[in-house]
Amino acid sequence: MYEVILKRFEAPDEVRVFEKGRFELVRIGGMTIGRATYEPGWKWSTHVGKAMGKTSCEVEHVGIVISGRATAAMDDGRVFEMTAGDLFYIEPGHDSWVIGDEPYVSLHLMGASDYAAHKPTKAN
Repeated sequence: MYEVILKRFEAPDEVRVFEKGRFELVRIGGMTIGRATYEPGWKWSTHVGKAMGKTSCEVEHVGIVISGRATAAMDDGRVFEMTAGDLFYIEPGHDSWVIGDEPYVSLHLMGASDYAAHKPTKAN
């Protein structure tokens, strides 16, 4: 029999909540896909990394920006701006923060299962 599975981020399998942000995970077809939503003023090293005792994100990411703007600041000093419609690949060894007054939303197709994994909470 052929299987079809339909899921939505409005009913995620898991939600990881941290100050100024949340990361929702949906597990489907052998993949874990994440949706990051960050408020203006959010910064990875402050709002996620600090609780983990880290200043740099060690997760490899592949995704797409849905809305808003953010940086990817590599440990080697390079800084990139990501905007709606950008597909991104970011190696481990970076910080990130929201630019401007609009929330930032992105989908993560790789790296979602390991991202902000220190304090997961189950979705309702």
